[in-house]
Amino acid sequence: MIHDFSPSPHAPVLVVGAAGLDIIGKLQGELRTGTSNPAQIRTSFGGVARNVAENLARLGQPVRLLTVVGRDSAGERLLQEAEAAGVDVSAVRHSEEYATGTYLAVVNQAGELQTALDDMHAASLISPDYLRLNQDLFADAAAVFVDGNLPKETLRTLFSLARKARVPVCADPTSTSLALKLKPYLSRLALLTPNSFEAAVLSDLPVTVSRRREALMAAKKLVSAGAGIVIVALAEFGACYAASQSSGHVPAIKTAIVDPTGAGDAMTATVLFALLNDVSLDDAVRLGVCAASLTLRHRGAVLQDLSLEKLYDELS
Repeated sequence: MIHDFSPSPHAPVLVVGAAGLDIIGKLQGELRTGTSNPAQIRTSFGGVARNVAENLARLGQPVRLLTVVGRDSAGERLLQEAEAAGVDVSAVRHSEEYATGTYLAVVNQAGELQTALDDMHAASLISPDYLRLNQDLFADAAAVFVDGNLPKETLRTLFSLARKARVPVCADPTSTSLALKLKPYLSRLALLTPNSFEAAVLSDLPVTVSRRREALMAAKKLVSAGAGIVIVALAEFGACYAASQSSGHVPAIKTAIVDPTGAGDAMTATVLFALLNDVSLDDAVRLGVCAASLTLRHRGAVLQDLSLEKLYDELS
């Protein structure tokens, strides 16, 4: 299986997965169940795959998006914004059956997630036939990124097409309930970016967000199971990473949390961008943590002025 990232600053990354509308409610007090809660509510476009695609595009990496949106105003505006950011959306499919996906989150005053709901039924229409129809995009890709929203049959087809094209595959498990779908494909993953909860599900080890030793053990176990690089996101405790020849921990950058949405996607996209541009793994993770920090202190799932220069300024 292809685990190496060849320097490919000009070849497109093929991003496959969910795109939708994010609705974030920031509580003005403690969350009370069974009643209405005063909050500040904002909307923006999100979805793991869409967020990763836009981050890559803003960093200057060519990127193509394969997803399904509803034939509605939200879907049209989502595609217009993605295209304006530099994402190739020409192969995106429209659904008559489902509305554009929606993610609804409730966060406390510190920006910490309290609960969330998602309606990503449109992603179920990312079918094996849809991927086969676009298999030429696999052959042209520097890498393929996939999120955990894909149906099992579609995942199987994606890994088959990537293997035929000899292109590395990167994945974000997306949630604990979706993470297990990736377990049969660990040996085919060049890059895996779970959070602590997803890492625990995938590794069958306890992973506490504040205990980097546990995260490092989980990352190493997943590498021993065949994954090329595993980066476990630990929120305010940074990230642990492991590969066959190296491992380590990068502390988080202390920052005020304005909006937690999309920070992990920013880290994933930045690490992938860095690896495709011949940056060392340790430096790639450091840049990824910087991207997460910058995203946390702004509203919206993607930092609109994200750039490599801005990331290096954050490092210094």
